[in-house]
Amino acid sequence: MQVDGLVESTATWEPVLPWLIILLPLLGFFVNGTLALSAARKSADAVRAGGEFDFFENGLPRTHSLPTWVGPGVVFLAFLLTLVNFIGMLGADLHEPWIRSYWQWISTGELQVGAAIQLDQLSMIMMMIITGVGALIHVFSVGYMRDDPGYPRYFAYLNLFVFFMLVLVMGANYPVMFIGWEGVGLCSYLLIGFWFSDEANASAGKKAFIVNRIGDLGFLLAIFLLYVHFQRVDFAGVFVDTESVFEYGGTVVTIVTLFFLLAATGKSAQIPLHIWLPDAMAGPTPVSALIHAATMVTAGVYLVARSSVLFALAPLSSAVVAGGGGGGGGAPGGGGGG
Repeated sequence: MQVDGLVESTATWEPVLPWLIILLPLLGFFVNGTLALSAARKSADAVRAGGEFDFFENGLPRTHSLPTWVGPGVVFLAFLLTLVNFIGMLGADLHEPWIRSYWQWISTGELQVGAAIQLDQLSMIMMMIITGVGALIHVFSVGYMRDDPGYPRYFAYLNLFVFFMLVLVMGANYPVMFIGWEGVGLCSYLLIGFWFSDEANASAGKKAFIVNRIGDLGFLLAIFLLYVHFQRVDFAGVFVDTESVFEYGGTVVTIVTLFFLLAATGKSAQIPLHIWLPDAMAGPTPVSALIHAATMVTAGVYLVARSSVLFALAPLSSAVVAGGGGGGGGAPGGGGGG
């Protein structure tokens, strides 16, 4: 059946609190963000008074400070909840995705987009990587960033990054996925340019932000073309009707997939949009690990994998993917490097 323009699944498996997996890192962002704003105000007041402010000297000891527990804690809890659902999914022998629309997000004319999430084997694997590796990076950051005055701000950004990555891989339609996609780009800018008082670091953050916008244009154009031909943009509805709307090797499906590939090229730092990735080392080392190793550069891979039904009808685009995967692997962080 359809709810809010979305094909609801009839999967018998019922995940445990999937919405909480997304909201936990967002909660961490609000808590740490509030602490960061408070510290910034106190620091500004101290500077105006001719003194200095230290977040830890004027509060709890570092090992007992709220960011130390909240930052890694919310991501670790999200990982445990993801693990419970992953094990449950394996036991249920899931043959179709679990889809749930929570409210109507966009309703204009024929365009109906629900705030919906989708869980299947692909999204669950990505969620395990994001929350698992993300939790380890958060824990490592406690020691690595222990002397940084921007300690609470750092964990606020890191929590927000994980939140948007989860939105990206759990969204049940392209617009929700795009929100996560853009959010990850914003967080990469904030984290790469974390030490923004250094001009080189600030420039590196801006470079990453601008280069990724090139790929984002491709994503938007692909969504627009899908809506023109399907009057819908949810994965289930588009993929079910793909073969009846697009012919094999047709011009439109080729253009759509090439636009998606452009988006993936920017996010996964493939040639020629790889130029931002070496500068990403300007940020704190844990940020580089988060971007290079496990999450952000895999977002482009996820987009192509999620849209595999479309790529199966576009041999030219599939050939470009294969060629880019082989050739781009030599780029820093690209292909095999990611």
